[in-house]
Amino acid sequence: MGNGIAHISAQSGFKVNLIDINESALKLAMATIEKNLGRMVAKEKITESQKAEALGRIKTVTQVESGVEDADVIIEAVNENFDLKKKIFSTLDEVAKPDAILASNTSSISITKLAGVTKRPQSVIGMHFFNPVPVMKLVEIVRGLDTSDDVYNTIETLSKRMNKVPVPVNDFPGFVSNRVLMPMINEAIFCVHEGVATPENVDEVMKLGMAHPMGPLRLADFIGLDVCLDILNVLYDGFKDSKYRPCPLLVKMVDAGKLGNKTGEGFYTY
Repeated sequence: MGNGIAHISAQSGFKVNLIDINESALKLAMATIEKNLGRMVAKEKITESQKAEALGRIKTVTQVESGVEDADVIIEAVNENFDLKKKIFSTLDEVAKPDAILASNTSSISITKLAGVTKRPQSVIGMHFFNPVPVMKLVEIVRGLDTSDDVYNTIETLSKRMNKVPVPVNDFPGFVSNRVLMPMINEAIFCVHEGVATPENVDEVMKLGMAHPMGPLRLADFIGLDVCLDILNVLYDGFKDSKYRPCPLLVKMVDAGKLGNKTGEGFYTY
């Protein structure tokens, strides 16, 4: 997600510091961005010079402090782990400019809760992109309890500059997208767990019967089964409602390291 956000930001004319503590992760990210821009050149959506200009706007950085010190907008895109995000937002609050906006790409965690670890809750907002970022148009913009109108308006304008469609939602667990999507994925996993149908047949029913472009189990593999489990746990903890209880099969697969595309095995083998 981070490299996709960097890609569209640079392509939209913004200078970008792409930050990760792992140098090899940054090299992989830049290779991915260059590859994706190359595909756009091949499809004649951009020119070679536009590709070069976009790549030239991205600088890789391994230190958070130096990476954000001059930034106007900072978009965090780490795993769906509140403790990790809390640590990052506390650091950003200390080292970023006083008027910098702190945005999170979280897909389920409370923006109000993240804002609460800072001294600038009015400047914290959710900016939930969808994967693959260069292709998917939607950005869920999530206002925390104290998010200011000026910050919301800035992020809405920024999203449009990135050629995205911003949709405002309020701060509830899972927002809209994952509050609707994850119970469907979880129920599809229960169908496999209970022997109702194979993964292939569950997906075929949803594609042919409900006009889904991708079946829910294939989509779960694409998202990452660990990410699905994290989001379901956020929903379950946030609403205290048993309908969000993660399927035992999902928990077992994550424990076994079968996470989908990124590990080569999930409900399908890659």
